[in-house]
Amino acid sequence: MTFTDPAASFYASIGGHETFVRLVDAFYAGVAVDELLRPMYPEEDLGPAARRLTMFLEQYWGGPTTYGEERGHPRLRARHALFAVTPRARDRWLVHMRAAVESLGLAPLDQAALWDYLERAAHSLINAVEDGAS
Repeated sequence: MTFTDPAASFYASIGGHETFVRLVDAFYAGVAVDELLRPMYPEEDLGPAARRLTMFLEQYWGGPTTYGEERGHPRLRARHALFAVTPRARDRWLVHMRAAVESLGLAPLDQAALWDYLERAAHSLINAVEDGAS
C-alpha cells in the first residue's frame, strides 16, 4: 500500500511496527561493523539503541507515542551533542540507512518520503568538523 489515503498514517500505510523494526535492524547490522560509527554507541549491545530509534521513527511517522511517553521530547541535537557528528560520520550513517531503506522494498513515493526525512535529519545533526580540518 502506498501513502495515498489521507486518513491513514504513513506508519500504518508502510506496514507499521514490523516495517520499522526491519528498517532499524538492517541499519544497525551495518553500524555494528562500521569502525567509525560503532564507537559512538557506548552500550555493548546495540539492542537498546535500536529500540530507541524504532520508537522514535514510529512516533514521528504516526505510530505509537511510546518514545515520548518514555523519553520525553526527542531533542535530537541535544541527545547527539555528546558525540562528534562530523560530515564523515553523517555520510557513514547515511550509507547504512540508505541500504536499510532500500531493503524494505517500499513503493517509490513512500521510499522517497522516508529517505527525505532521514537525510535531512542526518544533515541537521552535524556538530563537529573533521579531525585536522580548520
